[in-house]
Amino acid sequence: MKPEPYSPFTRRAFLGRSAQGVGTIALASLLAGGNLSGAPARGVLHPLPLPQRAKRVIWLTMAGGPSQLETFDPKPKLAEMHGQRMPESLTKGQQLAQLQGQELLCHAPQFKFKKFGRGQVELSELFPHIGSIVDDICLIRSMTTDAINHDPAHMFMNTGSQIAGRPSMGAWVNYGLGSEAEDLPGFVVMISTGPGRSPQPVAARQWSSGFLPSRFQGVQLHGRGDAVHYLGNPAGIGRGQQEADIRAINALNRQHDALVRDPEITTRIAQYEMAFRMQASVPELTDLRGESAATLEAYGCAPGDGSFASNCLLARRLAERGVRFIQLYHRDWDHHSQLVEELPLRARETDRASAALVKDLKQRGMLDDTLVVWTGEFGRTPMAQANKGSTGRDHHNKAMSMWLAGAGIRRGQVYGSTDDLGYAAVENVCTVHDLHATMLHQLGVRHDAFSVKFQGLDARLTGVEGANLIEGILA
Repeated sequence: MKPEPYSPFTRRAFLGRSAQGVGTIALASLLAGGNLSGAPARGVLHPLPLPQRAKRVIWLTMAGGPSQLETFDPKPKLAEMHGQRMPESLTKGQQLAQLQGQELLCHAPQFKFKKFGRGQVELSELFPHIGSIVDDICLIRSMTTDAINHDPAHMFMNTGSQIAGRPSMGAWVNYGLGSEAEDLPGFVVMISTGPGRSPQPVAARQWSSGFLPSRFQGVQLHGRGDAVHYLGNPAGIGRGQQEADIRAINALNRQHDALVRDPEITTRIAQYEMAFRMQASVPELTDLRGESAATLEAYGCAPGDGSFASNCLLARRLAERGVRFIQLYHRDWDHHSQLVEELPLRARETDRASAALVKDLKQRGMLDDTLVVWTGEFGRTPMAQANKGSTGRDHHNKAMSMWLAGAGIRRGQVYGSTDDLGYAAVENVCTVHDLHATMLHQLGVRHDAFSVKFQGLDARLTGVEGANLIEGILA
């Protein structure tokens, strides 16, 4: 029997189009009735199941794996044993990246540590500005991760899985909470540009929406040149004509969506609308002429230079405008060699601006509901790695340091510790799933009840292995 040819007047088509009409009405309400004026998008979690301490997240990603032994975890015993064999009781049978099968020798911390703040917390001398905010941050010295190579480790830190194709945390948060921004994406990503080697590629899959609708993925803004490519209209095309074109295109898209029921068409409609609004909002966002000379000096940036400092200032401006999740990447922390030469450069590029961001949020009254996270994807070994005549450290997943600030995080605290040689976390050991669960908790979300059906399973950011709230860091 031949299939019934499609006709817009058949009963089947009528029912299909009527059902889709409900979705079209809902979409129109999200898009402020299709008038291109914009409206904050509500997430699927409404109302939130928990009290919300964090309204937004600024995630500072140090791509490459900063060495905790030259940043935030002093180890005098490791210095005493410099050049000696690592105890086999620590390393036997353990996973290593590039040191597997080699002689494992202790490598002393290469920079001095100083005491900062009321609690006299020891931090590397390379980070005096972060030292100046140590009373406002919570330093975790006992974080661990499952992955030991860069790309899977980034995937795990961003998505809770080492396998590509899962939604990033920013996408989960954007999906669950929606956005408070009327004319900017709910999830924005920026990557530092400028001098230096910057060898690590940062792939767009790190801010993917995975199996969530693609409108929740991160949108990359460029720190140098045009923040968004092709944002301006072609010569001879005015804003009124552009608006009329988008109305016509989206009307056709809605008619098509009513027939084929494709969620990606909904995304296309929303993105046309958002792109139109961003033509006005992005130039205003990136115009830093209204920032005071004192603010620019505090961050240490030249507007539009693409530096981490400039991106930190833009992150604050994005947060002010209601963007829910802002992720900054700064690369070149992968120091298998030239640790002594290169680490001070990365510190100089990030230390001042990281501290300025926290101070700026605090003095504007925004730190109370903004969660700031500073972390890499893993730590480094306390054993030396000789590479091309220079010494550095290998990848390490059993110990890493990171810090958080704001949004109900306990201030001025050092949480957890590693063993005397810095090989493994031993007290208050934390996992990446624990970190995600705690962040969601501060955002007002129960991690174990926030899931999406995918391939027949209830998938969630914190996985199925189990995650624990890091209660000891909460105020």
